[in-house]
Amino acid sequence: MPPARPPRPRRAAARTLTVLLAAAALAAGPLGAARSAPRAADPEDVTRIAYRGHAFTVPASWRIVDLDRHPDACVRFDRHAVYLGTPGGDQNCPARASGRTEALLVQPARSAARAVTENVTARTYRATADRIAVTAAYGRDRTRIQRILRGAGLPVTATSGTPADRPAAAPLPTDATSFRGEGFDACTAPSQSAMDAWRDHSDYGAVGVYIGGLNRACAQQHLTAGWVRAQYERGWRFFPLYVGRQPSAADGGSCGGCAAITSPVSQGTAAADDAAAQAAALGFGKGAVLYNDLEHYERGGKLTDQVLGYLDAYTERLHALGYRAGAYGNTSSLVADLIAHRDEVTLPDVIHFARWNGTSTTSDASIPATLWSGHRRVHQYLGDTTETHGGVTISIDRDRLDVD
Repeated sequence: MPPARPPRPRRAAARTLTVLLAAAALAAGPLGAARSAPRAADPEDVTRIAYRGHAFTVPASWRIVDLDRHPDACVRFDRHAVYLGTPGGDQNCPARASGRTEALLVQPARSAARAVTENVTARTYRATADRIAVTAAYGRDRTRIQRILRGAGLPVTATSGTPADRPAAAPLPTDATSFRGEGFDACTAPSQSAMDAWRDHSDYGAVGVYIGGLNRACAQQHLTAGWVRAQYERGWRFFPLYVGRQPSAADGGSCGGCAAITSPVSQGTAAADDAAAQAAALGFGKGAVLYNDLEHYERGGKLTDQVLGYLDAYTERLHALGYRAGAYGNTSSLVADLIAHRDEVTLPDVIHFARWNGTSTTSDASIPATLWSGHRRVHQYLGDTTETHGGVTISIDRDRLDVD
């Protein structure tokens, strides 16, 4: 992916990037560009993108990525960008990315009625119109995304959407999230050919998939109920990860671009509702383990209280919905806080602890043997590594699972 253009000074000017589509093609490629005359009414420097008969006006500082020319570009919603076309089968994504800001993925699609739905918990709009489908993410600036969609003739209303924005799929067998052995997680679900290559040429038997959350950075081109079922039938098992609100960076959290926990109980409950809805849409039925991903933070005081309150509410709500709760966190932050306050909160059913010591085991000196015993542990023992199996290279984190 080309580097982002440096911001330019604000001025009353706009440029139009026209993207045309060949008659028999499904992905777009820019065939020309022209700059419009300056207009005094423009509040900032903007780019107008024409794509399959629709026009999107975005800040000129946003990156424009033509996926037809760059099929391996990683579609990410943690940076300001507009992605045009169909994401490639094997995107070059980092193993770890998190956060959410304003960004658009505009894909070719068959003719459809104009419609817009919003998942307010995940801060995502999904829109359809004649020959396009749009995924629009937002972080702090929901109004800007609404303005961009309205400007493209997409009917955004003031009414909030609901977490259950996809229907439930037929549930997988109950062992879908049970596994003992080697696993990996990647920012975006790999293609079918990549999964087959790794199944045949690696020791991995489980895959971590990011099912949702407003701080999930990577788009999920392949992650559908059909993809999940196909992997299950080929022998893969899963650990579904939900990247919800994070410890506040202002108070010592490590994710500076992430939406923070501000109202622990209500936000933890909403995250559980959304996680369950997204899991059900993928075929993870009741009884499955859904892991809330909480990145590293500095323990103590207000931050510890907020994190534990959030996770406690998440766990309680998932139990009420019939799911098992998992939690991902560092041994020096979340795991240490859960151990220290285990008599004050409802502990998650399974712990997914991060300690990058290169040791493939679910035992750890910092975790009492009595906690999460009986096959209820996952150890992320190596992160941000790149591996090649069967000729397919993926950036991953390595995990050892012991989950029944």
